Amino acid sequence: MHIRKALVGGLAAAQLGAGFALGMPGMATAATESTVCGNWTAATVASGFGSLENLAFDGGGGLLLSEISLTGSGGGLYRLTPDGTHTLAAAVESPGGIVVNAGKAYVNSGNTFASGVTNSPDGKIVSVDLATGTVTTVATGLHMPNGLAQLPDGGFAVSRDLGPDAVITRVAADGSGAHALAPGLNSTNGLAYDPVRRELFVSTTFDAVTAIAAIDIDRPDAAPRRITLPGFGPLNSADDLTVGPDGAVYVALNAAGQVVRVDPDAGTFCTIATGLPFVSSVRFGSGPGWDPNSLYATGFLGTVTRLTR
Repeated sequence: MHIRKALVGGLAAAQLGAGFALGMPGMATAATESTVCGNWTAATVASGFGSLENLAFDGGGGLLLSEISLTGSGGGLYRLTPDGTHTLAAAVESPGGIVVNAGKAYVNSGNTFASGVTNSPDGKIVSVDLATGTVTTVATGLHMPNGLAQLPDGGFAVSRDLGPDAVITRVAADGSGAHALAPGLNSTNGLAYDPVRRELFVSTTFDAVTAIAAIDIDRPDAAPRRITLPGFGPLNSADDLTVGPDGAVYVALNAAGQVVRVDPDAGTFCTIATGLPFVSSVRFGSGPGWDPNSLYATGFLGTVTRLTR
């Protein structure tokens, strides 16, 4: 972590005069392709689930999975262990993004197509006690909550990619004070907070151009910096994303079936995996039995895939 801080600080100083490659606030910069990705291999870790929307590691040897129902009802939070055993951690209606903190998994509930197109405020954030399975409501009144990130003050950022006002909502840790964050971004989906840069990274799904935006959490009213990826946005369908230990942003391109690595400081991208139909979320391994150097991906076809360089 200290090495990353030094690298980020050095890059910031070197680029200060000309502006970051990601673009100055309010600007969008087209990414250029690089060759730094090298060769990654893909291996199936588990299959046979329902449609998988998101994943997170619980730090105790479990991989948490949001399983959704294409009918719009049901679903649950499942726990997968390295030996392939999976159990229901909690019944959560149409779960979306997952964040793990202090023995609890915070999960979006009500992430349904119907809620998005009808603009129904029936979504929630719930917390799941990982020791007891107890489910507690944290926030209500959300519209199709998809991506989820926890911010330094303990509050949450929640994304929405369909329907009117498909923007990010920020809520306090106690679920109060809901308001739009960076309302200039539309069709928002993946969220990942980077504590080193103090930026919230966001992907857009159905805009004509796929954008990875960076919101300065200390200046939330400032226009975010954006880097754009090639291809027609809906045909990419950028889904969830994560910040890797190398400081790069890794993005699941759902419709394209690809995982892309974006260097937000250099303004470059490269593709680390193809042929992953409807890939939805990516995270680096964490906890006993999960390789921290491998990227694990979920997909709507019910598979968990390990990507290794």
